[in-house]
Amino acid sequence: MDRLTSMAVFVKAADLGSFAAAAAALDLSGPMVGKHVRFLEERLGVRLINRTTRRQSLTEFGRAYYERCRVVLAEAEAADALAADQFAEPRGKLRVTMPVHFGRRCVAPVLLELAQQYPALELDLSFNDHITDLAEDGYDLAIRTGSLQDKAGVIARRVAHQRMVVCASPAYLERHGRPQRIEDLERHHAVVYRRSGPAAPWLFPRDGEPAVAITPLNRMRLDDLDAIADAATVGLGLAWLPYWLVRERIRSGALIELLPDEPEFLYDAYALWLQTPHLPSKIRLAVDALVAALPRYMA
Repeated sequence: MDRLTSMAVFVKAADLGSFAAAAAALDLSGPMVGKHVRFLEERLGVRLINRTTRRQSLTEFGRAYYERCRVVLAEAEAADALAADQFAEPRGKLRVTMPVHFGRRCVAPVLLELAQQYPALELDLSFNDHITDLAEDGYDLAIRTGSLQDKAGVIARRVAHQRMVVCASPAYLERHGRPQRIEDLERHHAVVYRRSGPAAPWLFPRDGEPAVAITPLNRMRLDDLDAIADAATVGLGLAWLPYWLVRERIRSGALIELLPDEPEFLYDAYALWLQTPHLPSKIRLAVDALVAALPRYMA
């Protein structure tokens, strides 16, 4: 006999209080229900149910075994559901929060392609730079860049690298000269990103050593990456920005990439979701799509 089937019959008999009721619920004969229970008892070498002509009751061991059987059967059902979901078309609402510019330029195009591929999938996208609570705010996914804080119950998967480049306009370089080394940056004016507190330094990796941190002179501090690119383009200073953001300006000559021989700092981009025993296919497919496609949008 199949052990899982016998466990299911035993649990049903315990829940309903009689073999006859279990037989009716499972569309089995009364003797067959008894046969399943005896199969388990013989396999275990211990009685599970005390049976008389008037009533039946679980033995002390039977009560403990009953609880374990419920867990096993629930896990088996979850495993079957996972397999079914693996091949099912994703459907329903997918709520994603992401940084404004990175989301609009890189993440959203990938998710829109996914929505075209799966018509039953709904997208609810939020573009903001605030750190949100997945559980409290009801998001399925959060996309974030940079370092992450460990948080219980949250799973993070790296989906891409965001490479940073130093750039400036031809007009600025004509007036102030071109930096040849990292150390030269400290003598140049810069347009820097600052949201709160002091402006973050510009980072340059070194093999086996901490990254070199440079804080150039800055009289312009903005909390919007596009605005920083605009300011650099009109010649107000150097900028340290994600390559995907300034790629077209560099290709057109509006900005010039500097220090090409220096290694570029890579900010990791992550997808975060709440830990769950059964990850819905819509979340799994979205994360897989981002891992596969984001490098194309960021190169």
